[in-house]
Amino acid sequence: MEASAHDGLRFWQFMIAGSIAGSVEHMAMFPVDTVKTQMQAMGSHPAKSVPVGVARSLLSILKSDGPMGLYRGIAAMGLGAGPAHAVYFSVYEVCKKFFSGGDPRSSAVHAVSGVCATVASDAVLTPMDMVKQRLQLRDSPYKGVWDCARRVLKEEGVRAFYASYRTTVVMNAPFTAVHFATYEAAKRALTEVSPDNANDERWVVHATAGAAAGVAAAAVTTPLDVVKTQLQCQGICGCDRFKTTSIRDVIESIVKKDGYRGLVRGWIPRMLFHAPAAAICWSTYEASKGFFQELNNRRDNDAVT
Repeated sequence: MEASAHDGLRFWQFMIAGSIAGSVEHMAMFPVDTVKTQMQAMGSHPAKSVPVGVARSLLSILKSDGPMGLYRGIAAMGLGAGPAHAVYFSVYEVCKKFFSGGDPRSSAVHAVSGVCATVASDAVLTPMDMVKQRLQLRDSPYKGVWDCARRVLKEEGVRAFYASYRTTVVMNAPFTAVHFATYEAAKRALTEVSPDNANDERWVVHATAGAAAGVAAAAVTTPLDVVKTQLQCQGICGCDRFKTTSIRDVIESIVKKDGYRGLVRGWIPRMLFHAPAAAICWSTYEASKGFFQELNNRRDNDAVT
């Protein structure tokens, strides 16, 4: 594929930059994700359906499993995050170029491109995300990634790996639309504040815009994230098993058992995850793109001389 006109990068370079960014983001923030998963799954546990704060959840994990308990399932995320984010960012960049129509500053273009990106990347990440969340649960019956994948395939079939795919897409479509639109708008606004120092402050701009985007998107989509977690963890460690994968049915079940507060369970660690995670992801992604841009410019200059 030819180099992208708007950034001077080739398709495979977007994929590598996205893969690096996604892997760094998820590995760095994995302990916070473990706390969030246990808080959200706990709502469907008949013996533990009580409000539990972030500090109590963290101390409980450390007490029962030690520091390594915060990293159960990280191998599954390592296997899924790289390929999924490679798809995510490369599809985003291609769609942004395709839909821009000469106006790359359009928030609508960024939002639509983000939705296209998440539909594609979720198809890659969802199976590993299901494995990851089952391993993160307290008293998880699985020994590791491959044991979990093998047993789920044998006992529940292929459909179990994609039980939450519809919910994930419905959640991530607005999440990504808000995320990308907020990121691009915040980045543009921050750059315009001090245009003379834009290059010197580039890392700070990307990190700040990314954090703002992460917070905004997480705040909007937490209820659907709770639904996704309970669908992926159903039937194990005392969690409810649902008759269907209908989002409406799961929401009604959560509200019936825990009230509407059950739909925002884990919102604090989710916000704590997405603000720094987005800052890390975007700054890493833009730094990787900068590396490839410099590499391409150097190669072009060498070809001229």
